[in-house]
Amino acid sequence: MGDEDRPVILVVEDEADVAETYEIWLSGKYDVTVAQNGREALAAITEAVDVVLLDRMMPGLSGDGVLSTIRERNLNCRVAMVTAVEPDFDIIDMGFDAYLSKPVSKAQLHDTVDSLVERATYSALLQEYYALAETKAALMTGKRIEELEQNDAYNELEAKLADVKARLNETQGGFTDETSFISALRDLGGTNGDQS
Repeated sequence: MGDEDRPVILVVEDEADVAETYEIWLSGKYDVTVAQNGREALAAITEAVDVVLLDRMMPGLSGDGVLSTIRERNLNCRVAMVTAVEPDFDIIDMGFDAYLSKPVSKAQLHDTVDSLVERATYSALLQEYYALAETKAALMTGKRIEELEQNDAYNELEAKLADVKARLNETQGGFTDETSFISALRDLGGTNGDQS
């Protein structure tokens, strides 16, 4: 965390007015740093960064490339893709923690950052569950059910999500139904429970 235990947010956005807006919205609660391209982002990111708000489409090094490098470096930060790119099946193996489609409202941005800062305290298994659930949710907003069901990568995602859910179930002593599972996740991580 940054000065005075304020979480550090790195905004990676090539449109200066959008980056400035996010910085203004978040600076009252967080220490915010802005990078205007992928190279600046990789130079700015350290272990002190808690959350990265990452645009996918930037000249030079794309957000996808930045995310890949963040994961290769094993940096312990949460990453939200904040982008105008509609989610497609290529997002399944990206490894982000949240996916926001532009335009993003102030409330939506704050809710996402708050949630990701909180998730940083969760176990690795619970973080994996949320990352998979976010990927599934992003795909469900842009694809028809039939299209999802016919995609092998999506079916693998569903299987991974079920496996992680089962492992969480084992670590929590078993659940009788979906409601008790969601309730336990709330207790474990303070979630609103709409991620399954």
